[in-house]
Amino acid sequence: MALRERIKSKTTKQGWVLPRQTTSFADPEAWTNVDCDVTPLERRTWSAWTMFGYWFSDALNAQSWMAPASIIALGLTWREAIVCIIFGSLVCTVPLVLNGMVGARLHIPFPVAMRASFGWYFSRFAVVTRAITALFWHAIQTYTGSTAMTQIIRSIWPSYLDIPNHIPESVGITTQGMISHLIFWLVQFPILLIPPHKLKWFFVAKCVLVITTSIAVVITMTSKAGGAGDIWNLPYGVHGTDRSWLILSSLSSITGGWATMATNIPDFTRYLKTDKGVYWQVAFLPGIQLMLGLFGIICCSASKVVYGKYIWDPIEIASHWDGPSGRAGAFFVGLCWVVAQIGTNLSANVISCANDIMCLWPKYLNIRRGVIITTVIAGWIMQPWKIIHSAQSLLAFMAGLGIFLAPIAAMLSADYWVVQKQMYDIPGLYRAHGRYRFNKWGTNWRAAVAFLVSVVPSVPGMAASVNPSIKGTIGDADKLYFMFYFWGYTSAFLIYVGLSYFFPAPETHVAAPIYEDSDVISAADGFDKGDSELGDEKKMSEREVVSSV
Repeated sequence: MALRERIKSKTTKQGWVLPRQTTSFADPEAWTNVDCDVTPLERRTWSAWTMFGYWFSDALNAQSWMAPASIIALGLTWREAIVCIIFGSLVCTVPLVLNGMVGARLHIPFPVAMRASFGWYFSRFAVVTRAITALFWHAIQTYTGSTAMTQIIRSIWPSYLDIPNHIPESVGITTQGMISHLIFWLVQFPILLIPPHKLKWFFVAKCVLVITTSIAVVITMTSKAGGAGDIWNLPYGVHGTDRSWLILSSLSSITGGWATMATNIPDFTRYLKTDKGVYWQVAFLPGIQLMLGLFGIICCSASKVVYGKYIWDPIEIASHWDGPSGRAGAFFVGLCWVVAQIGTNLSANVISCANDIMCLWPKYLNIRRGVIITTVIAGWIMQPWKIIHSAQSLLAFMAGLGIFLAPIAAMLSADYWVVQKQMYDIPGLYRAHGRYRFNKWGTNWRAAVAFLVSVVPSVPGMAASVNPSIKGTIGDADKLYFMFYFWGYTSAFLIYVGLSYFFPAPETHVAAPIYEDSDVISAADGFDKGDSELGDEKKMSEREVVSSV
């Protein structure tokens, strides 16, 4: 009877309204929920080891295994591939640490943190940009997981590969592929619904499974090949200045591949007990990327000896394994990458997008509902098989989304560390007319200017990557795109800091961090009073503030 009433209530808009949180900092007429609010103490369960597992969960995926392929295929050697992976990852740890501290110290999600630099309404642009990126990558990671699911099924029932196809070729997927996609999506769905603060054991399980299986694959392939193959002796395919630009482009590509995480890392560090775990990212990400990249290079080199061609995809390598022992190995490889892709979707895409759309519509969405919407849209409405098989220009566009994310990450870092000197008014971040509204349009014009200066110069290069036919019309403009993340992050950071220095917004500054309403007068009142009374307000907050949120 109760279930019937609940179902009936969902037939109206009012039935989807979430309970109002009475402890929220939001305006009385506004609506928020516990997932959008400051992370409560009981949900701060992550430690440095959890961050270690988190990064293993995020970085251990098929795309990281194949990362050296894109570099070597351009005409560089394995040496440049290794250098690009190490230094590209190290560069990315700068925004990861700077922005990760925002979540670890203030325990607020990325959409809320962006209000301090972008303003109440303009921050939604940053949130939507990040959400769109997450949707695309969730779609691709889900489809990659379905190919791993195929190996699990065919290892048990080899005839699975012989299922006749009844889907037109124009769709971009076969009947057997659609079945694998459906099964993977159904397996992944309940795992995605696990609350973020309860995920640490899943991360640990993924680490053990993926590392063990990856080492086993390396041992198997080198044993079959009688060594590590000859990829180590491949000559350069490019020379002179072209090679230098390719190295720079590959470095930026590796860094840009983590642009999404560098932007919204507060969505995860908000669950840390202390901020010490944030610093370990400097070692975690490059180390994991290097390990998996080396595994990929070794197995690819051995595959040339065993199968007569270079195979970068670990799932494709397993597809060549037949016989009882071969199928057993294919089963574990498939299981490894199924778990790996689910973990990457959790840590990099689904929770991030769910946080984004939840903070846009907190009255109706929490993280769980956001996850459901995200995975349905990415897994089915966006048709990821079409993205993979029939839209190379779209893939190039997605890679170029980093030009939009770099300045967003930069201004989050710059505002917290340089402009505001680590002093935020947390209640004010939840108030539509608080100190971070900036003006009646809810937009910080300094952020808008910095964003445009950062993005516009890279647009021609991005357009040429999507449509190579126009490359001859843009001259050397594509050279800046080769280092889009370095340019985007650095330029936005410096311009935002400079504009904030010469044209400050005094209403946003406080003399000490404000964690509760009891620490200072209402942020909304302070915004309306003007600069003279704000000075008195700042004096009230100069005492040492102890966070008790």
